[in-house]
Amino acid sequence: MQSQIFQFLFGIYPLLAGVVSMLMTQVFKAIFCYVSMGYIDFKKVFASGGMPSSHSALVCALSTAIGLRDGWTSSMFCMCVVFSMVVLYDAAGVRQLAGKQAILLNQMIDDLFRKGEFKSEKLSELLGHTPLEVVAGALLGIGVAFTLYY
Repeated sequence: MQSQIFQFLFGIYPLLAGVVSMLMTQVFKAIFCYVSMGYIDFKKVFASGGMPSSHSALVCALSTAIGLRDGWTSSMFCMCVVFSMVVLYDAAGVRQLAGKQAILLNQMIDDLFRKGEFKSEKLSELLGHTPLEVVAGALLGIGVAFTLYY
């Protein structure tokens, strides 16, 4: 019975590593939110963006787990690395720029509100990640994958 459970858990080990690392980042977001603001803003904790990047943690944990389990030269590991690079680039690049655009659009909406000419809902400004948030998430994900493997 224990052997079957171990085989099952080892079979889904990459998934477990990814999910655990993603959940850990959300806990860290709550801690950072509490330290910086004095209270936990649950909207920020469960929104995209912020320190550390849960997207980065997830894909790096998945890639590392696949590398550990299937080998660093396996096709699956190579595919995961390419997938991870796309996600990391998107998290730090494209989504960060989209967040900057949201800030500018919100400023424009605020200016129009003062004149009473335009009403619209504000856009979410916390879309992407800074490079530090991406690196922190990536390192957390890699660390979780190694920890769960051994």
